Amino acid sequence: MTEKAEAQIIKKTFPITGMSCAACASSVGSTLKSTKGVQDADVNFATHTAWATFNPDEVSLADLKSALQGVGYDAIMEEDNVAEKQEEAQIAQFLEVKRSLIGSAILSIPVFIFGMFFMSWEIGQYISLPLSAVVLFYFGGHFFKGAWKQAQHGKANMDTLVALSTGIAFALSIFNTFYPEFWLQRGLEAHVYYEAAVVIITFISLGKYLEEKAKTNTSSALKKLIGLQPKTLIVLINGSEEEIPIGSVKVGYEILVKPGDKIPVDGTVESGDSYVNESMITGEPVPAQKLAGAKVFAGTINQKGSFTFKAEKVGGDTLLASIIERVKEAQGSKAPVQKLVDKIAGIFVPTVIGIAILTFVLWQIFGGENSLTQGMLSAITVLVIACPCALGLATPTAIMVGVGKGAENNMLIRDAESLEKAYQTNAIILDKTGTITEGQPSVVNEKWFSEETSLKSILFHIESKSEHPLAEAVLKQLKSAELSKISIQSFESISGRGVKAKYDDQNYFVGNFAWMQEQNLKTSDEVLITADEWESKGQTVIYFADEKQILAIIGIADKIKENAKLSIEQLQNRGMEVYMLTGDAEKTAQAVANVVGIKNVKAHLMPSDKSDFVKELQAKGKVVAMVGDGINDSEALAQADVSIAMGKGSDIAIDVAKMTLIGSDLENLPKAFHLSQLTIRGIKQNLFWAFIYNIIGIPLAAGLLYPFTGFLLNPMIAGAAMAFSSVSVVLNSLRLKGMKL
Repeated sequence: MTEKAEAQIIKKTFPITGMSCAACASSVGSTLKSTKGVQDADVNFATHTAWATFNPDEVSLADLKSALQGVGYDAIMEEDNVAEKQEEAQIAQFLEVKRSLIGSAILSIPVFIFGMFFMSWEIGQYISLPLSAVVLFYFGGHFFKGAWKQAQHGKANMDTLVALSTGIAFALSIFNTFYPEFWLQRGLEAHVYYEAAVVIITFISLGKYLEEKAKTNTSSALKKLIGLQPKTLIVLINGSEEEIPIGSVKVGYEILVKPGDKIPVDGTVESGDSYVNESMITGEPVPAQKLAGAKVFAGTINQKGSFTFKAEKVGGDTLLASIIERVKEAQGSKAPVQKLVDKIAGIFVPTVIGIAILTFVLWQIFGGENSLTQGMLSAITVLVIACPCALGLATPTAIMVGVGKGAENNMLIRDAESLEKAYQTNAIILDKTGTITEGQPSVVNEKWFSEETSLKSILFHIESKSEHPLAEAVLKQLKSAELSKISIQSFESISGRGVKAKYDDQNYFVGNFAWMQEQNLKTSDEVLITADEWESKGQTVIYFADEKQILAIIGIADKIKENAKLSIEQLQNRGMEVYMLTGDAEKTAQAVANVVGIKNVKAHLMPSDKSDFVKELQAKGKVVAMVGDGINDSEALAQADVSIAMGKGSDIAIDVAKMTLIGSDLENLPKAFHLSQLTIRGIKQNLFWAFIYNIIGIPLAAGLLYPFTGFLLNPMIAGAAMAFSSVSVVLNSLRLKGMKL
């Protein structure tokens, strides 16, 4: 290819509308690839987008759009507001499916009653006819349109089988309603099958409604991640403040951050002193102190102080933008569990049609006197009995019951894929803070070396003036004590050390051990031994002293959840490899791991490190579950095969995750995997019975036993058998309700 030709080739990514199954995605992909001028194309069903590389001199975007419309789909090619238009299309599709479901369900009820309980009532047939026509060709019209467009291109999907089975049953019913004598003269009854046709439409519409309902929320996590970045920021130009849009900021700008502001881009602090809440990046609950030279990241939140920093990474180069992109990439790589059923349906549909035609031909050859009548009835019976209802209901009914069972046990489950993958999981990653631990620093130990009652009041009022994050934990602990009101005479905060205050002409000090050493205070062996013991358990030790000696030490830690150790033990007993990942220090991480019995620990990790570790395990053939609660876990959650968020975690983690444990109790984690096992077992049983039903039913419908026993399956019996197959699948799914997790 010449350089000129290479320069002409462009790549375009665009949203696709109208896809309802993995077979649809395959159809869109093959349509794009077969369009003249397109070199390559692929479709991402999870994100409802497609990309194509093509020569614009040979094919335009309008041509691609037209080609897709020809097979029943559409594409959003506009340059502006593509995301908004895609969302509008998804909402419109959801409302249309909901309207069709409600309408078909309401009209199907009287038709079902007439067909099942008043089948011989002639007037009931004339009432059922118009009601059925509305259900099939108005509320279910999209099935017939889809089947027709697929047929025009030599393709078939679930729409094809739905349209054929319901259309032929309806056509035969009309014939039998107006010309019953055709069958009566031949000694046969003229049955109608309106109820079979409308029930099929209603059940399939229910499945499509559940699918569309899930699709409308697919992009909410990314929207919230994008929302972490402020729309405007303050830059310093020649010493004066100027507010500019986020899109106008450039590398090298000096940016001012005030208390409570979100940091707009990545950079390095130049002046000022503050604490920044970086929990969305590190997952740690304690805000990080930022002095000159410290790194800051977009999306993190400044606390009480102000500072200026120099912009180093802006736009798509920031850490937040990287997280957004990686979440999008990981989410898009997922394949829905329904893909298997759609593939089977793609083979099932032409096979059933072929069997129906073959049945009619064989009856004409070997049928004898009534070959035309019996051949026609047998062919129709094959199509009626081979309805995809049982196959279509096998997965959604089990999932519906499984999800309901999960909700009863404080587990919110998003889709079938997560349940399927949970069943296969053999490696599980747990975030530390907020997952294994409570996620809130609190006082776990305190030891006083003086019995003077006023000391707790003095410490309380000193800490109430401190901006240090750990001061909150001390205040919460002391609130339960009997405190007297006192007035602190002076207060001074020393960055990186602690605070100094004066009360009743006496100096008091609160801070770390280095701060105590600088005061040349008397330190007993008891203080040193106790502090060392607490630190070995991952606790941060705060010292309280006067001008002479240390008065008290306080151990602050993020408490381990009550059921964490038992839950982790249960996961290990299921044969899972358990890992703990954290952005915290190695010593603290190892201390927590030792308590809960985890041997595999990785500390000092950034969000991308967690995601990379998930990929590393997946590359080894592991099916990986990730459990987290923070924005910093969202990349790893999106990358994992099974993503589980703690209910008290961030909205982003909950949106990205496919499962959420309400209340953040780890006790529910082993239950989630047991629920997955029970649900997938139910799905497999349902699919087994759906196929067995067709394997036995279709040959009987074709008349296999007629030469030996004279038995010929009546289409009405076939309709009842079809209904029973659906009911049996539902009943089997409902068994899960009574099972204990």
